Amino acid sequence: MARQHGKLLVACGVAASLLAGCIAGEKSLQYLGEAQVEHYKSVAAEIDYPHQHEPLPDTVRLTDGPRTVWDRTHDEVRDISLQESFQIALMNNSIIRSRAQFLSPANTMYTNSDLVPSIYDPAIQASGFLFFGRGLESALSAFDAQFATTMFWGRNETPLNLPPTPGVPSSAVDETGAFSAALTKQFASGGLLSVAHTMNYLGSNASGLMFPSSYTGTVRAEYRHPLWAGAGTEFTRIAGPIAQSFRGITGTDQGVVIARINHDLTLADFEASVRNLVKDVEDLYWELYLKYRVYDTAVTARNSALITWREAKAKLEVGGVQGFRPADEAQARDRYFETRAQTEAALADLYTTEISFRRLLGMPVNDGTILRPSDEPVTAEFVPDWKICLVEALTRRVELRKQKWKIKSLELQLKAARSLTRPRLDLVAGYRINGFGDKLFAYNDNDGFTSQGFRSAYGTITQGDHTGWDIGFELSMPIGFRAAHAQVRNLELRLAKARDVLATQEMEISHELAAVFESLAANYVTAQSNFDRRRAAQERVRLFEAEVRAGTLTFDELLRAQASLADAETAYYTSLVRYNQAIADLHFRKGTLLEYNHIYLAEGDWTPEAYRQALRRAFARAHAWDDPHLKTVPEDVEQECFDCELPESYRLGGGADELPVEAKDAGQFAPPPEPDSAPAVG
Repeated sequence: MARQHGKLLVACGVAASLLAGCIAGEKSLQYLGEAQVEHYKSVAAEIDYPHQHEPLPDTVRLTDGPRTVWDRTHDEVRDISLQESFQIALMNNSIIRSRAQFLSPANTMYTNSDLVPSIYDPAIQASGFLFFGRGLESALSAFDAQFATTMFWGRNETPLNLPPTPGVPSSAVDETGAFSAALTKQFASGGLLSVAHTMNYLGSNASGLMFPSSYTGTVRAEYRHPLWAGAGTEFTRIAGPIAQSFRGITGTDQGVVIARINHDLTLADFEASVRNLVKDVEDLYWELYLKYRVYDTAVTARNSALITWREAKAKLEVGGVQGFRPADEAQARDRYFETRAQTEAALADLYTTEISFRRLLGMPVNDGTILRPSDEPVTAEFVPDWKICLVEALTRRVELRKQKWKIKSLELQLKAARSLTRPRLDLVAGYRINGFGDKLFAYNDNDGFTSQGFRSAYGTITQGDHTGWDIGFELSMPIGFRAAHAQVRNLELRLAKARDVLATQEMEISHELAAVFESLAANYVTAQSNFDRRRAAQERVRLFEAEVRAGTLTFDELLRAQASLADAETAYYTSLVRYNQAIADLHFRKGTLLEYNHIYLAEGDWTPEAYRQALRRAFARAHAWDDPHLKTVPEDVEQECFDCELPESYRLGGGADELPVEAKDAGQFAPPPEPDSAPAVG
């Protein structure tokens, strides 16, 4: 009974101490000196800035302020041709800019800089090493020989369940050492060859052993070759070695051929980015030309309005003349300030366009010069052939080439995926030489016990008297192949979609080309009409000025004629610029814009040693013997000509310069013959 009371008291004491610990507050802490809390942060997260300093480019650091209509400095005019603009843009755009993204909040240069096209993209893709982005070198690394080695030492003492006996140890003592080295090589056929060497040391105090310490080792060669799923060079070229695949992760796109296709896709994207840059530069070049023309027209209209206002004011000051009204002076003054505002707006547009043009060229905002186009737009009639342009567009558009590469990649992946719907059956064969000895190395093989001699472990290995071999088959398969069939179905659907997308792209290109043909004809005809309108407006102003001086016409008619002349000038140069932009757009839609502007993409030089190695391998392949029982030529994944797949009647006989184009270049638009009478209405 007393014991129970004692247990109860102990339990109550423990509970009371725990309860006191739970309800106790924080302890009061006292420190010597004042606390230094400058590193204490009162928030868990805040905006920080990286400790990274990059030098500013000279185009930003040394640039002057932009030009505005408030600060009109007389800078040096720099005449620039279209070809020079292309050259400067290609030299300065290592990060390729886009005209459409300028001043846009969604500019990918800020929102996702990794997606911005650049000259580094082909090299980045070629050096890729992760899944779903492997480059050619990474894919070839699957065939690099792999070396691995290990070395371990150990000691273990274990008590023995034996009665004390003289001469018998009471515990087992083992001293161990283990060495292994292996060299593995993957072949393009899917086979895997490994050469391994092991050497184990055992020192033991156990009784009954011939040697208290001994070395046991082997030299083994093993070859594994897939016979069913993943077999053959074609599968390995597409999906990579099956021995290195991870189920559900790697898929069938880790091979050398797919890596090369991915590289071609990146090159297509790079070519498209360069083409888009060239198109933006040419469009903005002619836009800047138009802004200069509009500004010149606005200045001419302003000067004419100023002269007219001065004449009207002079007549008002002398009391008026025949046919003059006081309201004419106010109307002339209104027209002057209207043209003055138009001139200022035209100058502001010119400065804005010049800044945008400098941005595309990779030039600073202001380097003390102002760019002015020196080339004149084409005024000759350009009549392209529809059939030839359509064939060129369907064969040279980089988007179609990229889509065809995707289709080829999916076709190859589907072929490899169908191979994985079969069981995994591997042939495995091995051969080994065993070794045993009291010592690792020795001058002779006399061990003092046996006639054969196990003095040296490496001596018995080099003698090769103790060998072993094994050969057999290894079969593994998932019941039902559900994942493999799902992969095949997925690739079939993706391939069907890719082919449908290609057909839709071809149809879309035909409609784009038709729209460009319409735009080309419409802008040329409009330019002709505006050219004739401008001549008529000039004649109208000349006649009205004479009548105003003679006093037979009011200023109102003259001012209207001057405004009509300014509108005709602007409309003419606008339609002329749109006509030249339509010509560039035609080459853009055909896929010949780079060739039309004499721009070609080429690979940089390799090191001289690479050329020598490639030539040596070419000689080796040229003098090799073909096995008549093996498929030694891989399936083609590329073709030499861009129109090889078209019917013979659709193929192009020459380059873009040989297209049948009718052109009549008279320097200016030829006016139509004067009609005998005014055209009838209705």
